[in-house]
Amino acid sequence: MRAFTAFLTRLDAKLSLFALIAAGAGLVLMTVMVAWGVFGRYVLNDTPIWVEAGSLFLMSWFILLGAAVGVRESDHLGFEVGLVMSPPPLRAALIVLGEGLVCAFGLAMLGYGWQLAAGTWADRMPIIGISRGWDYVPIAAGGALITLFALEKLLLFTTGEEQAPLGFVHFGESQEA
Repeated sequence: MRAFTAFLTRLDAKLSLFALIAAGAGLVLMTVMVAWGVFGRYVLNDTPIWVEAGSLFLMSWFILLGAAVGVRESDHLGFEVGLVMSPPPLRAALIVLGEGLVCAFGLAMLGYGWQLAAGTWADRMPIIGISRGWDYVPIAAGGALITLFALEKLLLFTTGEEQAPLGFVHFGESQEA
């Protein structure tokens, strides 16, 4: 189990870095596209029609990739006060329950995102000319990454290789690099 957990941690570290870079690049590209749209509208008096659709498409990618990275880094929404105030056995159960729910949510995103993408693949987005299914691929991709990252944290915690999920620091404890 330790070898699998180590493999998963190395894989997830690479996937997380890739997702973070892709999300950042998408955010920068979307900002440039919107700036071009504003410039075209107000300076050139010729609004590029693809800017809005392209920006929304990029936004779904960088939001969902960034959310997945947030899950791995424990920067997602949580009820940490409840964890801190709970006795250690309950705290452990709540951590396992929480990571299990995040994993289940990621699986649901993966499954339903895949269904939505497959169901709309034949349709085309008229402005940018790509399959409408691409609108839903980020949901499936983000769900897959969320599932992998939550599973990694769950395995690290339940096998005792980590005291708490990655990124979580109990009050009074220090996090060592």
